[in-house]
Amino acid sequence: MAEIQEIFGSLVFDDRVMRERLPKETYEILKKTISVGKPIDKSIADVVASSMKDWAVELGATHYTHWFQPLTGITAEKHDSFISPVSDGSVILEFSGKELVQGESDASSFPSGGLRNTFEARGYTAWDPTSYAFIKEGVLCIPTAFYSYGGEALDKKTPLLRSMEALNVQVLRVLKLFGKDVKRATSTVGAEQEYFLVERDMFDARKDLIFTGRTLIGAKPPKGQEMDDHYFGSLKPRVSAFMKDLDEELWKLGVTAKTEHNEGAPAQHELAPIYETTNIAADHNQLTMEVMQKVAHKHDLVCLLHEKPFAGVNGSGKHNNWSIATDTGKNLFNPGSSPMDNAQFLTFLAAVIKAVDEYQELLRICVATAGNDHRLGAAEAPPAIVSMFLGEDLEAVLDAIITDDENYIHKGKEEFNVGVSVLPRISKDATDRNRTSPFAFTGNKFEFRMVGASDSISDANVVLNTIVAESLRQFADRLEVADNFEEELHTLIKETITKHKRIIFSGNSYSKEWEKEAEKRGLYNLKTTADALTHFVSDKNIELFARHGIFTEVEMRSRHDILLEIYNKTVRIEARTIIDMIKQDVVPASLYYVKDLSEIAANKKELGISVTLETKLIKKISDLAAKAYSAVEKLEADRLKLKKIDDNEKASFFNKDVILKDMAVIREYADELEKIVAKDYWPYPTYADLLFGVK
Repeated sequence: MAEIQEIFGSLVFDDRVMRERLPKETYEILKKTISVGKPIDKSIADVVASSMKDWAVELGATHYTHWFQPLTGITAEKHDSFISPVSDGSVILEFSGKELVQGESDASSFPSGGLRNTFEARGYTAWDPTSYAFIKEGVLCIPTAFYSYGGEALDKKTPLLRSMEALNVQVLRVLKLFGKDVKRATSTVGAEQEYFLVERDMFDARKDLIFTGRTLIGAKPPKGQEMDDHYFGSLKPRVSAFMKDLDEELWKLGVTAKTEHNEGAPAQHELAPIYETTNIAADHNQLTMEVMQKVAHKHDLVCLLHEKPFAGVNGSGKHNNWSIATDTGKNLFNPGSSPMDNAQFLTFLAAVIKAVDEYQELLRICVATAGNDHRLGAAEAPPAIVSMFLGEDLEAVLDAIITDDENYIHKGKEEFNVGVSVLPRISKDATDRNRTSPFAFTGNKFEFRMVGASDSISDANVVLNTIVAESLRQFADRLEVADNFEEELHTLIKETITKHKRIIFSGNSYSKEWEKEAEKRGLYNLKTTADALTHFVSDKNIELFARHGIFTEVEMRSRHDILLEIYNKTVRIEARTIIDMIKQDVVPASLYYVKDLSEIAANKKELGISVTLETKLIKKISDLAAKAYSAVEKLEADRLKLKKIDDNEKASFFNKDVILKDMAVIREYADELEKIVAKDYWPYPTYADLLFGVK
């Protein structure tokens, strides 16, 4: 491996490169655009484009693309070469400011929720100078926003940038009241990425993994994750080689890949970066997922990013560690030495508590996918009920505020004495970690654990930025007109915590007792995507996003339709896949085994040998195969009923209540067959093969 300092960001047109290559005046104008959030000065576009092209060509690039994030959840790119013909038949390499700043794409071929018809194709991409351009596989990639001919956002980036600006406006209003001279505030994110690695030939042998990303059938192996021996265990040689190559490729792209380890389930792993501005973190996470899959392919592996590729073992999430920082380097969720005395910290904490409680359904909606429905509430994933974990120390502070307890004494930093003199004393954090909590305070940030492994983190952070901006807006409106700021602030914090304390829960969020308690508290329990999405376009949520300029009502309704359509299509593909697997592979394989068992039984019978075992196996396999086939026929009949439902929302509930339950019944029979049909006959690699196959 080359020196890390040499390769890090070597394929990124970052601040170092711009400072070196751009004229000083141009650099300063562009830097101001990036740091202050001012509109791009088009007068410098040609100069920036020319320098960017020269740099890219020197590094082997031949094409450029406007790299954007449509509502498919993955990235998109259309490549154009730098060549431009001249009169003598030769070509020159050109890249203009116009080509840098604006591009055009077919807006009708991406999800639009009815905003674009097939005959209305025009859509635009616009350069986002706050996220650095980079080179990927010989192509200069320019991060861009994507919107329709009518100006509606058709991507993930545009609303994220809007939400960051909305948060900035309201944070600055509140900080001004505290006498703080801050010019800009932004949310920051560190997105931990979980994933599975399996052998490529085994992946290729399973229709369900190919078409859906998860195993639709599969019996549990004799050993799974029960022994907890995979978590943080030593890396297998091929996994280690993959991780080293992955780090190097990500470092070249400026992604601060920092931590990597084995996760809880066999074949499951995690990568965590260092915190970044949310917009860049979102771009980098999209790059991370793409690079993971490409590097895995080079190692004859496949990287699975589905939220629940294997039943009965850990699913994969993306822990979204969210905070707010200022241009002065201040983390607004740093409690300081005494949270009780840190009025500014308590103000922002109260704003988050209020936001999470009032818009808990939006936090559930922003992680709602067919894949995540299988993960939430199982094997270390948080449940579908949104709650907050603050830790014993902070909860005590809040209780003291509610009761006006002036005798409360902050415990301060504690140390562990582990009873071994040679070991150093270890500082104890103010909060423990609660793996079952969807939204946990972890020292100076909030860890939102509900995001699914394949999700774009943009959706979650749009919601977080916006709902906290709304809380801060209401705080600022009230405090700006107060006669006595300190008295009004104390009253505001006390009222807010008292009113919204129901969202705080420190216990086991998996327990049935919590489910009952949450219902008593009036919290949502939206267990599936179908349940969650019904709340997306409520008047309250439409007003919220419109007030802060994040989404128009038209944009929200289009996204609602898209989310429903994606959910329904996902289940439809899964249903068609399991039908094919049972009819074309599982049942025939079972019958071939029955045929051979029957021949063995006939031969033994001629010799006067007991055929009790063969008879028992033949009957059991035949019965299970018949039941599996009948269950498939029921699924096919229900799919015909589904086709008659022309309303996406109604279809989502039919999928949830009927189609997925049909599939669960089929799986039960198929998994029983897998346990008794001889391995040589079984048509697919088993869980044991997949989870323990990589050496």
